[in-house]
Amino acid sequence: MSYLLASILLIGAFGSQAQSKSRSAKERKTNVILASVKSHIGTPYVYGGTSRKGMDCSGLLYVSFNTGGISLPRTAKSQSTFGKNLSWKKLRPGDLVFFKFKQKGEKWWHSGVITVVEKNKIRFIHASSSRGVVESNLLSDYYKKNVKGFRRVI
Repeated sequence: MSYLLASILLIGAFGSQAQSKSRSAKERKTNVILASVKSHIGTPYVYGGTSRKGMDCSGLLYVSFNTGGISLPRTAKSQSTFGKNLSWKKLRPGDLVFFKFKQKGEKWWHSGVITVVEKNKIRFIHASSSRGVVESNLLSDYYKKNVKGFRRVI
C-alpha cells in the first residue's frame, strides 16, 4: 500500500514539475515576444512593412512573434483565425487583439498585442496608420467598440 502511495506522489510531483517547466517556457517565450514588440515602438507606419524603416499592424505581429519562434500568417485577417479564441476575461499579456473597422463604406482589419492586463486597465501595442507603432488603451471607446476578437498563440 505504501508503495502505491509513493508511486502516486512521485507521478504527481513529476506532472507538476512538467507543468511548471511548460509554464516557465511559455513565460520566457512571451517575454521575448513582448520585448520585441516594445522595441518597435516609434517605428513609422508603412503599409505592408516588416522592418524598422516602417511596418503595418500585421507586420509588427509577424516579425515579433517570429522572434519568439512562432510563425504567424502575414495579414491581420489571416492572423485572426490562428491560435485559440479567447474572451475578455481570459486575456493576458502576449495575446492578440483584432479589430474590424468601417468608415465610409470601407472595411479593414487591424491587430495588436496585449501588453498589460490589470483591473480596469488593458493596454496593447499596435501599428497605427497615423502614429506608427504605439501603445494604446484597449478600454477607450474607440478601440473597445471595434474589437472583433482575441487569440492566444503562445
